[in-house]
This record gives sequence, structure tokens and C-alpha cells, in this order.
Amino acid sequence: MQRILSTQLPAHVGATVRIAGWAHRRRLLKSVAFLIVRDAAGLSQVVVTDPAARAQVEALTEETVVEVTATVVANATAPAGVELTDPVVRPLGPPAVPPPFDLYRPALTASLPTQLDHAPTALRHPLRSAALRVSAASVAGFRAALDSRDFVEIHTPKVVSSSTESGANVFELDWFGRPAYLAQSPQFYKQLMVGVFEKVYEVGPAFRAEPHDTVRHLAQYTSLDVELGFIADHRDVMRVLRDVLAGMLDGVAERAAGAVAALGIELPAVPEEFPAVHFTEALKVAGAPADEPDLAPAHERALGEWARREHGSDFLFVTGYPMAKRPFYTHPDPVRPGHSNGFDLLFRGVELVTGGQRLHRHADYLAALSARGEPVEPYAGYLDAFRHGMPPHGGFAIGLERFVARLTGAANVREVTAFPRDLHRLTP
Repeated sequence: MQRILSTQLPAHVGATVRIAGWAHRRRLLKSVAFLIVRDAAGLSQVVVTDPAARAQVEALTEETVVEVTATVVANATAPAGVELTDPVVRPLGPPAVPPPFDLYRPALTASLPTQLDHAPTALRHPLRSAALRVSAASVAGFRAALDSRDFVEIHTPKVVSSSTESGANVFELDWFGRPAYLAQSPQFYKQLMVGVFEKVYEVGPAFRAEPHDTVRHLAQYTSLDVELGFIADHRDVMRVLRDVLAGMLDGVAERAAGAVAALGIELPAVPEEFPAVHFTEALKVAGAPADEPDLAPAHERALGEWARREHGSDFLFVTGYPMAKRPFYTHPDPVRPGHSNGFDLLFRGVELVTGGQRLHRHADYLAALSARGEPVEPYAGYLDAFRHGMPPHGGFAIGLERFVARLTGAANVREVTAFPRDLHRLTP
């Protein structure tokens, strides 16, 4: 008899079926017992009246893996409107050791550190797994949006010979006796692949050895990277980003509707064009000093509130960041050379995306490195490609965990990350 999932039970009323999953909860009443079985799709209610079967259910511990063969009966008050009667319950393994928290409760009451210490079990909770379903659907939507626009997915090295962004901390490792580093991003490689495919993207890990201990930073996170060639300037990149985010939200709506409902979240509307404000104006809106070189989290929150109030938008582009705060490969604004053709996208008052136009002429790279007092040698392999003809290009990177955290309203990115890595955590 083929196993079916909990959500498939309504189609089998009157039939004998086989389900399997985890003993989610037992409710032992005087004349009847209920066994709630959890599988990847949801919950099934098993009604137990036979004394021998009841004794077996009483002996089960929560999270024991079981198989149940029973008859499907309609019951409007049961999960999915059906329940299972006259069951034969068979454990598929030894009795489970109960976890240090109750997975059957509507929300996990354990502290976040306790949940993370026991992540393989805590992630079984429907709300924790729902966030991961939103994450998976976001990535599927990201890929679908770019595939439909003839972008090519690439896979770049995560062990590199030099740091990607000068000044940022990197994780150093030994590579057969030579120094190497975990890649902070696929930035150099995705630019080089524009010279091959013109439009590329990647989904992969990024590593930052910056000693942040905040609710929005991880030492390893999933980066959704895009790079495209033959652009006029950064505004072409911004238009693609808008379409990609629309595709990601469409993916969540289509693929994770149950998770969205379980989490009680509202997906944001995506306007045809995101509002945009120049960095100099953004400082005024946020009430920051005119000589501030970057936006602090408080400034971002103020801008998010302003965008919602003035434009009815959860999204806001801030363009023209000072060149001093952008990587050396950023293209300057031809009209205001002290500012860049770069941007950040704020989502509900938090920086979600950094992107912009890149330099594409070899001589410009040499001049940019010289102006910053940077040696050319560590970047020789990267710079060489620009001697052989590269089109005007640009791109962006989305932090997946931060996107999902803002979308679901999670207070900490670790709540939507399966096994987070940060300043303090290297296990499980």
C-alpha cells in the first residue's frame, strides 16, 4: 500500500490508507485516545478506541517515527476535515527521546539559543519549517524570474586567493601550504562571466569574518547574485532588481501559500517602479548630518517609514552613495564624481540589496586602485579580463536570510536560518 501524505487524505474518504510520520502529540481521554501524526505536509488525526492499540499509543513518546494503516472518515472538526479510524500503529524505529521543548504547541517557548542548540529538532516545528519553506520558494522565484529573462546560472569558487572587497575581514585558510580565503562574494567571477554569457546569476554561500553580533548579520549567509552587461547605467540594474523581487514574491505566493498563512504574514505589493532618493536627499529625510558618509540602521528605519508614508511602498532605492563607501570597482557618477552609480535597496526600513554599475575599462581599474593606494598584484587575474574587452555592466546581491526575516517579521535572521553561523556559533 503506497504511503500518502496528510493533505491527500480528503481524496480517500472511505478507503484504507497508509500514512507515516512523527508522533506529534497524544491526547489520552477516558474512552478514546487521539494520536496526531505529523508529516512534511501537515497533521493527521488518528482515533484510537481499541484497548490494545491504545496501550501501544500510550507507550509512544513524542517524535517517535510511526506508520499508521487506517480508514479515512470525514470529520469537519479534524485537521483537513478527515480523521483515521480503526488504526494499526507500527513504530518505524525505537522510541524517540523527547526534545527539550514541546513541538505541538502553537509557538516554541524555548529561547532562541536553546532552539539553535537543538536546531535539527526545533526546525520540525511548523512555524520554524514554514520560514524555511518561504526561503526555498524565494529562491525558486529568483531563479524563475532570471531564467525567463535568459540569464545563465553560474557556480563560482568559494575558496579564493585574495579578498574580494578591500577592507572587509576574511576567513583565512591553508590551501596546500598557500594562503587562501573563503569568498566574501562571487563579485569578481560574476563580472568575468558577463564577458561569457552577458547575463548571469548565482545562488551560493558568502562568508564575512566581520565580528558583528547583531540580529541582522551572519558570518555565513546565502547570497543571491546577479550581473548583466550592456547597460546604460545603474538604473538598468535597478529595473532588473525590481522584476526579480516581484518574481521572488510571486514564487512565495505560489509555492509557499500554506507557510504564508501559517505565519500570518502579508506579502508586500510590488509597484511598477520603486521610489528612489539620492543619498544627499536621504540624509535630509533621515535627519542625518550632511557630511555623513553612510546610513546607520536608525537612518534606514526613518527612510523606510518615509517611503511608506509618502509613497505607500515597502521598498526604497537610495542612489548615489559616496564613492568613499563603495568598493573600488564601482563606477562613479559622471556628473557628481564624488558619488557613485551605486545604490542600496531598503525593504521595510532595512538594507536588503547593494548594487550598481561597475567599471569596465582596464585603465579605470588601475586608476581606481592607485587612488586608494591599493596594489594591483592581488587583483591581476581579475583585472586581466578587462584588457580583452568588457561591456558596461552592473549587478546586485540580495541577502536571502535578511529578505526572509523582513518578509516574515522575524526579529532575528537566525530565526529563518536552518543552521546559522555567526561570531559565537559553529555547531550544530
